[in-house]
Amino acid sequence: MFENLTGRFGDVLSKLKGRGALSEKDVDEAMREVRRALLEADVALPVAKSFVDKVRARAVGQEVLKSVTPGQQVIKIVHDELVEMLGGTEADTAISLRAAAPVVIMMVGLQGSGKTTSTAKIAKRMSERDKRRVLMASLDTRRPAAQEQLKILGEQTGVSTLPIVAGQQPVQIAKRALEAARLGGYDVLMLDTAGRIHVDEDLMAEVAQVRDAADPHETLLVADSLTGQDAVNVAESFKARVGVTGIVLTRVDGDGRGGAALSMRAVTGVPIKVLGTGEKMDALEDFRADRVAGRILGMGDVVSLVEKAAETIDADKANKMAEKMRKGQFDLDDMAEQLAQMKRMGGMKGVLGMLPGVGKAQMQAANAHMDDGVVKRQAAIISSMTKDERRNPKVLNGSRKKRIARGSGTEVQEINRLLKLHRQMADMMKAMGRQKGGMLSKLFGGGAPEMPPEMASDPKALEKLLPPGGGLPRGLGGMGGLPGLPGSGFGGGLPGLPPGKKRK
Repeated sequence: MFENLTGRFGDVLSKLKGRGALSEKDVDEAMREVRRALLEADVALPVAKSFVDKVRARAVGQEVLKSVTPGQQVIKIVHDELVEMLGGTEADTAISLRAAAPVVIMMVGLQGSGKTTSTAKIAKRMSERDKRRVLMASLDTRRPAAQEQLKILGEQTGVSTLPIVAGQQPVQIAKRALEAARLGGYDVLMLDTAGRIHVDEDLMAEVAQVRDAADPHETLLVADSLTGQDAVNVAESFKARVGVTGIVLTRVDGDGRGGAALSMRAVTGVPIKVLGTGEKMDALEDFRADRVAGRILGMGDVVSLVEKAAETIDADKANKMAEKMRKGQFDLDDMAEQLAQMKRMGGMKGVLGMLPGVGKAQMQAANAHMDDGVVKRQAAIISSMTKDERRNPKVLNGSRKKRIARGSGTEVQEINRLLKLHRQMADMMKAMGRQKGGMLSKLFGGGAPEMPPEMASDPKALEKLLPPGGGLPRGLGGMGGLPGLPGSGFGGGLPGLPPGKKRK
């Protein structure tokens, strides 16, 4: 979502970074470009103006003019002000569960914003991560099959849903849900209210009646980030009439301009609490102002990357992979597991977007040669092989490759590129396994590798394994590092890169 804004900010700030000294004129020119970039990204005019004024006031002060690296100082100021605009580092953006059970969370928003899906995502996370018993109830009696949709999502995620009773109105359903949650011993009750295609009096009156009946501890507004500036107007309307306590921003993985996220907190004073980053039920991120600001300025978000890795890593698989690495063994099944791991972490684009120092050129190279389609084709190639072929790729002759190409819908050349990549990775594994005092020895002490229990669930513990200056975590066992990514241990280019091409 922030790609265009990141590119524009990068161009402006790189000019400042390359200069030995900055004058007020230099700062003024840069701030004009920053203001233009914010307005083009659909940031509200008052918010953009206030942001630029604050940055300029600090950027022409003594802390910059007397600095040894004035360009870096300006970048730090821009980062700090972005964090403040997004709510500050001290803001409590977690969904509050500090209330007597059942804690009622009411989801509101316009039709099509992703309320029902977001309800199921949040309920799944609370159930799995926070170990809370959650009950979901659909109050949407207007949209056809809305209640059935939540029921199906509940079955998919393993979260309980309130039985559907035909003919009941939203307030009646809310009261029945509250009673069922109390009698059933549930910790959290999530109410998925109805929406409209636009803000109107009937919608507000209905939501207000449900609020009065259920007395929610949290009222979360679900807003579609692709609606741009209008999302801010919707947030203001709901806050004024219903009393919103937090915002869930959906479709953050889309090609929206990012202005909604930058404006919403500043205009409404209501914190953004959760980001929806995809259609899958686990595509959800906690909102952190400093991390989002880092992504916008191209500084990456390694902490979120480590947290995502910690959530997706299977500790048993990680230890088995590490044991094979120590012995210098690495077959195509192991490679398929690494590709699956990358996919679970958001694909190549998602991983690169969180790494610091990954510039536009590297992103373009990755998009050109290592998009998620290439990863899917590589996985298809491996799955089209027999068990023996995956364990011993040396048996793959011409006729076998043709059979695999037909089975995976690919070309023989792609199979050859995959096998070449596998050989490079296998050679690296063997070298790491033989190296005394090397990475594996440091991680596993030269004995049988065993992932410390705290690392499977503690991002801070995992973060300690990061190489200096950031990059992908190197000690994540089951990942083993991703080829060609900074700090991964594989400098040999991006997977799937055509022969002769090297990463710049």
